[in-house]
Amino acid sequence: MDGTVLVADDDRTIRTVLTQALTRAGCKVHATSSLVTLMRWVDEGKGDLVISDVVMPDGNGLDTLPRIAEARPGLPVIVISAQNTIMTAIQAAEKDAYDYLPKPFDLPDLMRRASRALEVKRRVAPRRETQEGGGDELPLVGRTPAMQELYRLVARVMNTTLPVLVSGESGTGKSLIAKAIHDFSDRRTLPYVVATASDLDGADGPSALLSRAKGGSLIFDEVGDFPAEAQVRIVRMLDTLEEGGTRVMATTQADLTGLIEEGRFREDLFYRLGGVTVAVPSLRERVDDIPLLAEHFLARAERDGGPLRRLSDSARDLVRTYSWPGNVRQLENAVRRLVATANEEEITRTEVESVLGSQPAMEPLRQGGGGEKLSASVEKHLRRYFDLHGGVLPPPGLYQRILKEVELPLIEIALDATGGNQARCADLLGINRNTLRKKITDLDIRVTRRRKLM
Repeated sequence: MDGTVLVADDDRTIRTVLTQALTRAGCKVHATSSLVTLMRWVDEGKGDLVISDVVMPDGNGLDTLPRIAEARPGLPVIVISAQNTIMTAIQAAEKDAYDYLPKPFDLPDLMRRASRALEVKRRVAPRRETQEGGGDELPLVGRTPAMQELYRLVARVMNTTLPVLVSGESGTGKSLIAKAIHDFSDRRTLPYVVATASDLDGADGPSALLSRAKGGSLIFDEVGDFPAEAQVRIVRMLDTLEEGGTRVMATTQADLTGLIEEGRFREDLFYRLGGVTVAVPSLRERVDDIPLLAEHFLARAERDGGPLRRLSDSARDLVRTYSWPGNVRQLENAVRRLVATANEEEITRTEVESVLGSQPAMEPLRQGGGGEKLSASVEKHLRRYFDLHGGVLPPPGLYQRILKEVELPLIEIALDATGGNQARCADLLGINRNTLRKKITDLDIRVTRRRKLM
């Protein structure tokens, strides 16, 4: 790396770490805890790259982005922030930041992004005003890498004309993602129309939908459930769209590729809708966000006139380790019940157990789930694995690798089901306890003893 980097952060440790890492990489570094000092350096023509925090003692780092762009067009700015919400990523993109990273950040990842920023001459894009209001109500919050990558992807695609397919399990917030893409895009003042299969009925159905959208956004919700005739009408309608016209999005919790193989979803429609696929992670894929979301819903309930409530440490631990098959929607509903039924300000573990004990173990299977046997699912996965190698055999040792892939989640789930009790887990699996212990060590499985709800 070669160039001068301006670092602005009120955390001395972060300034020191970045200064040392960038210096070792061959850069010159100027570091400060003041936005005033940062802007003075920018105005003086110093720096080839800016790395700036958002919340600073003398201002907001995002507010300096237009000033930096005006003073030094093309000077890349990487925003780092502990405010880990979708709004931060969107605002950074709206104000033309080169990149955005959440705190705590991965230092090698930041160094790679800094290197690209120094090497690639940026295209200067016109600044856009950020939409005011509504951001605090978006329950799209999270610090985990999965959510941060989602934020960045939303920020990148929101002002493109590409169709967007939002996929994810029920209750993950797919419709919220689609709405956010519209609300923070250049089309925000135009209609946002959610279409059902029945809206496509009749000779004038598709044209009426386009007329309602008026160049805004048209969303097909749970498109995997649309009947064949509706799918045909969507294909024909999409073929009539003009470049830059109505923006089309769709959501699905079904595996569309699986439905295509079963002959229940049109392949040509899949490719027309999937210009960009935004995969929304389940709560199981971002466990560390669960306490954050629970606190968010508790605060929302209080703002809505409910009593002040907070989770005890043991209650928070239980909320974090629950499987949440209904994802964010199930978590929100559970928090609402806890707010209404808790006896004191501090919600106890027993009260959480009472609420969660009445929840279904899993959501009912939707059409498209198919009730497929495990062996059939494994066979489908393995055939795709071989196909990905393009006619070349996979590396040797496949048998043990596949067994390990199945063995790891099996043991983890069995341990979870038995509350970390290894004797009960071994009995459940039908293996010797010493064998289980060895597998736990070999597979590097973390065992947590806890009381089960059942």
